[in-house]
Amino acid sequence: MELTIMIKKRVFLLTLISGGLVAALVSCSSPTVKYGDPTSAKPISTDFGSNDLQQTANSMVNSMLTFPPVVELTRNRRPIIEVSKVNNKTMQHIDTQSLTDSIRTKLLRSGKFRFTDRSSDKQTIEEIRAQQESGLNDQNTVTQFGQQYSAEFILVSNLSEIKQRNEDVIDVYYKFTMSLKNLKTGILEWSDEQEIRKIKER
Repeated sequence: MELTIMIKKRVFLLTLISGGLVAALVSCSSPTVKYGDPTSAKPISTDFGSNDLQQTANSMVNSMLTFPPVVELTRNRRPIIEVSKVNNKTMQHIDTQSLTDSIRTKLLRSGKFRFTDRSSDKQTIEEIRAQQESGLNDQNTVTQFGQQYSAEFILVSNLSEIKQRNEDVIDVYYKFTMSLKNLKTGILEWSDEQEIRKIKER
């Protein structure tokens, strides 16, 4: 009888110990998730990151909005601009659409410009065609083809990189260039560049 009780106690203790070990292992191996500061400037690699994106967008927009000829151009009206997708000339996979969207959003929120959006042309054509052909819409309110405004200017951007490395150092230089071109005259009304250099040492 006593032997049976002792065996049961040992089994119970072993169960508790093994359960505790499993819980400890699970807690140690489980990843943790937390919020980070989206404006943090602390780099974790030499890749073009989120802070570089924000820094570039802010710098370019501020430069363009404060350029005297652009200030004069937008003094009494809101010119129409087409923002071309940033051309990625680096060896990295970079979400240039996100960078393009950030630049357009900041310019739009300045209240100085209006924008066309060629990226949604397919959906626009489908919607207009549906209005005209479905028979569900009041024909007096149906949108007609050929009535959209055309862009007066196009904003073109390029992102390039130069990388140098040896056994101890990785040195990456980024250059972002953006230009505002008058579509009627072909004249560049404004242009600027943003430079970023990131160094990783072993």
